[in-house]
Amino acid sequence: MKWHPSPNFGPRRTGQSPSLIVLHYTEMTSPEAALRRLCDHQAEVSSHYLIGRDGTLWQLVDEAQRAWHAGAGTWQGRDDINSRSIGIELDNDGHSPFSATLMLALENQLRDLLSRWGLPASAVIAHSDMAPTRKVDPGPRFDWRRLALQNLAIWPTQPGDPARPLADSLDTIGYPPAPASDRLRAFRLRFAPGHKGPESAGDRAQADAAARLCHTFEK
Repeated sequence: MKWHPSPNFGPRRTGQSPSLIVLHYTEMTSPEAALRRLCDHQAEVSSHYLIGRDGTLWQLVDEAQRAWHAGAGTWQGRDDINSRSIGIELDNDGHSPFSATLMLALENQLRDLLSRWGLPASAVIAHSDMAPTRKVDPGPRFDWRRLALQNLAIWPTQPGDPARPLADSLDTIGYPPAPASDRLRAFRLRFAPGHKGPESAGDRAQADAAARLCHTFEK
């Protein structure tokens, strides 16, 4: 791991400690470009970690500090996600597959973070999960199922109940209040990539199954 300090951080508010890990993509052409932006004081953005396509891991902000990665949004009814989370930026342009070396480095880092902070697999979320009206990262090319097979995220493997209202399941999972179309899009980015069109029985069944895997986000 390489230490590459960013000036863009502050104290976690109200005594919070990390209870979430938020995954992003950089949507930039190179990790060097991402590092410049994440360390630019005028940009006012940062993350705790950046992982390059070649697997290089940079730490930009100490985990005890509040990095500026999540922005406005909520999860399971709680706001100020920056104070409650660790942010990981992934070197990806938003359209390409995530490299095998990047995924291996991410898996190692998640395994370490979940163990050290005592977090469940459901603590690992997408930026789009907590901000469905304005974010889509890490996007439909990200392999959540691969992480779930290692207990580093959640992915339903048992059938759910298609009769359960989708809104109820999304509330249980943690999605914030938003127009139904935005919540459906965010859910599909995470749990049903490639699905389009109106809400379906398949969406409802998948959402119910995902809701059953979730732990309550701690205060």
